Amino acid sequence: MQKINYGRILDEKLKEIEKSGKKSDLLLHACCAPCSSHTILYLYDYFNITLYFCNPNIAPEEEYEYRKNELKRLVSEMKLSVNIIDEDYNSEPFYKLARGFENLPERGERCRRCIEYRLRKTGELAKKMSSDYFTTTLTISPHKDCDFINQCGERISDELNIKYLFSDFKKHDGYKHSIELSREYNLYRQNYCGCIYSKRMSENG
Repeated sequence: MQKINYGRILDEKLKEIEKSGKKSDLLLHACCAPCSSHTILYLYDYFNITLYFCNPNIAPEEEYEYRKNELKRLVSEMKLSVNIIDEDYNSEPFYKLARGFENLPERGERCRRCIEYRLRKTGELAKKMSSDYFTTTLTISPHKDCDFINQCGERISDELNIKYLFSDFKKHDGYKHSIELSREYNLYRQNYCGCIYSKRMSENG
């Protein structure tokens, strides 16, 4: 089966939007400031961006608040017209979906369920806001399954009847650029994905 080039699909969509001469509205799920940095800049000329910080997997609560505040600081220091919607801390949905999958490694069923939950919440809010598109910054990470993320987004798009923006933000040295921007803005770069299970695995090597 031929691998889908989601980066190329994104670039073709951006050319289409540029040709239209009109920015589209995008609800962009944001997992953290470093992953959002390159993504915001890459999409800014084509979309009216609203960031959605919805990450019930992040623990403990202090970590959640710190990452959220770093995202807000980044947007403020970038001096770009980007709105942020953030959820109050509530880890219950994550622990419910992770039950029975606590000991699985990264990219396993627990992670897939977590990604699907966050994408669905983003799609539902995008539909409520009448946004043109929804997507996530998660595809910039080399540790995430880009194919799964896009397939999941497409499925939710079909169910909710709202357009999903396919992406692979690692393309065009996106991940490298996010590291450079993290240094430029002195961003906190966490050493685990977010949940207590990934934290334990990180600490245990």
